[in-house]
Amino acid sequence: MAISLAPRRNACGSCALSSECIAGALQGDELRELEDAVHQGMPVHSGATLFHQGETFKDLAIIRTGTVKTFAFDRDGREHLIGFHLPGDFIGLSAIDEQRYPSSAVALDTVSLCRVPFHAIARLAAKSASLQARLFRLMSRDIARITQLTCHSSAEERLAGFLIGMADRMASRGYSSCRWQLTMSRMDLANFLRLTPETLSRLFRRFKAQGLVTVEGRDVEVRERERLQVIAFTQACNGHEAPQARRDAA
Repeated sequence: MAISLAPRRNACGSCALSSECIAGALQGDELRELEDAVHQGMPVHSGATLFHQGETFKDLAIIRTGTVKTFAFDRDGREHLIGFHLPGDFIGLSAIDEQRYPSSAVALDTVSLCRVPFHAIARLAAKSASLQARLFRLMSRDIARITQLTCHSSAEERLAGFLIGMADRMASRGYSSCRWQLTMSRMDLANFLRLTPETLSRLFRRFKAQGLVTVEGRDVEVRERERLQVIAFTQACNGHEAPQARRDAA
């Protein structure tokens, strides 16, 4: 029996994450061109660095499996968490302007990536209005997540906003919106929310005592989403009054 030595094309069109990725914006020859450009490397394990702050930008990466954190060091050497990225998320978009990564990315568990040279995406985007729109949406989503965090002024609001955001992100990927496992450490989560680890632990205990969530180690269950949403003021940050604000004004 003859064995084909032809290169195997990546099946982007049938990938379960295509709706979250740019593949969902392409079809026909353009989709095949993307599949030819994608490189799927070997999985990396927790703690592996995917790119370093200041490194020359070459590829955009889409997370296939696992969770990635991005962070940057300021001039005083202090680490600032920028975000936690899930399957379907792009990492590296912020490097397009300066052609250098403004942050580092590290795997929080076993992570596999699809890497695409930026010049290949730029060439496809020049031919596809739907791909341009998808890229704009992805960039806007990243900006919105950062903006939402800054909307929450109190420690309680920031944690509640994070939990609501995680619930929505998990649901959009077909997972449970009520129960999941935190892949990031408490130290990283506290850094991201601009809290001390002690304050974060105290808030989790308070939310648990109020029946809002159940927390066992890294396992989190959201039990009262509506009440969490009131605390988070997520609707107010999106330009609408929060439910509690409407009741107070009545």
